[in-house]
Amino acid sequence: QVQLVESGGGLVQAGGSLNLSCVTSGYKFSAKTITWYRQAPGNQRELVAAISTITTTTIADTVKGRFTISRDNAKDTVDLHMTSLTSEYTAVYYCNYRTGYGEDYWGKGTLVTVSS
Repeated sequence: QVQLVESGGGLVQAGGSLNLSCVTSGYKFSAKTITWYRQAPGNQRELVAAISTITTTTIADTVKGRFTISRDNAKDTVDLHMTSLTSEYTAVYYCNYRTGYGEDYWGKGTLVTVSS
C-alpha cells in the first residue's frame, strides 16, 4: 500500500520560510518521481514542484526563485523548501506519486497559512 504523509505546514509571517516534508512508503521510492501540489481556497489544485529519480527538478513559474525541492532516498522523503512567502502562497500542500499506469496517490495535505 502506497502512502504519502506531508508535514511541516503551519502559520508563518509574510517574508518567512517553511520546509515541508513528504514521507513515503509502500514502493521503491528511489525509482519514482514525486510532485508537490497546492490548492488555495476556491482554486484548483496546481503543480508546485517535482523531482525525478535522478533529481531533475521542475519548478512552477509561480514559485520559481522562492521554492526548491530535494529528495533523500535513504529516508524516502521529498522536501519542499519555501522562502519569501506571501499571502498568495496560503494553501494546502499535497505530495503526489503517479504510477506508470497513471494511478495517482496523494497525501492528506499540510496547510500553510501566510499572514500579512
